[in-house]
Amino acid sequence: MDWKLELVPVPVTDVERAKRFYSEQMGFAVDHDMSLGDEARIVQLTPPGSGCSIVIGAGSGVTEVQPGSLQGLQLVVPDIAAARAQLVERGVPAGPVQHVENGAMVDGPDGAWNSFVYFSDPDGNGWALQERPPES
Repeated sequence: MDWKLELVPVPVTDVERAKRFYSEQMGFAVDHDMSLGDEARIVQLTPPGSGCSIVIGAGSGVTEVQPGSLQGLQLVVPDIAAARAQLVERGVPAGPVQHVENGAMVDGPDGAWNSFVYFSDPDGNGWALQERPPES
C-alpha cells in the first residue's frame, strides 16, 4: 500500500502576499485559487517537480496553526548553488549554503545530503533547501 503525502497547510496572515511569494518568488505552480463565499479562501500551490503541494488560505477550516509557526519544511534540489541563486534573483532572502560539521552549521557545501540553504516566507514560516546526491 502506498502512503503519499499530498498536501501541507502553511499558515499565513495575508493570502495575496503569500500567493505572490510562493508563485512569483518561489516558482510554485498555482493549482487552485478558490473562495467559499465569504467563509474561506484556499490557494493550493505545488513546487516544480513535486508530488506534494502546500495550501494557504484564510477563513473557516483552513488551519488553526499560527502564521510563522511552521518550521522545518524542506525542499530537495539537485544543485544547491543554482537553487539558491534562483531564490536570491527572485528576491527571496536566502541564507548562505551551509553544511553540518562536527555538530555545527558551517558555511559552504559538503557531500551527499549535507548542503542546506535556509529562508523564511513573509510570515516567518521556515524552509530549507537540501541538496540530494546526483542520480545514478
